[in-house]
Amino acid sequence: MRERHASHGARRAREFEAFVAGAAGRLLHAATLLTAEPPDGNPRARRLLALSLAHTYAYWDRLHGEDPYDRARQYLATRFARAAWHRYGALGRARRHLTGPLGGLAPQERLILVLRLYEGVAEEQTAALLGLSVERVRTICDRATAALLRPPSAPARPVAAEAATP
Repeated sequence: MRERHASHGARRAREFEAFVAGAAGRLLHAATLLTAEPPDGNPRARRLLALSLAHTYAYWDRLHGEDPYDRARQYLATRFARAAWHRYGALGRARRHLTGPLGGLAPQERLILVLRLYEGVAEEQTAALLGLSVERVRTICDRATAALLRPPSAPARPVAAEAATP
């Protein structure tokens, strides 16, 4: 009996290690986009990834055919949403300017954009995960995409300065 438990534990560890080797990079990139940290300095994203992987490992035996990547991504998203709720209140605007590619967006906009466009999660699944209506998810995604595609406004130069430059 003891040998069977030991072999089960070793098989479980090998399966999880293979999963982490294949999925950790993509999950870390998603977490980095969510936290809007630069890729070379992302301690919050790494902590979010570690918590997500620990949760997935604890749940590993209960997956029963469910995709572990979906479980890890779901936990990553809900953990980020919960932390943003506590930090900013109702997933509102961030109090400080973030430097990542999605730093100008609100946490909820980043979350929906990452789930919809980077991870390819359907609107219905995103809405169910976040407890929002499908229309609300669509609206937030459209607004966030428009904000990213809008060119940053350059500071206005005086007309005299333009005429003086050759």
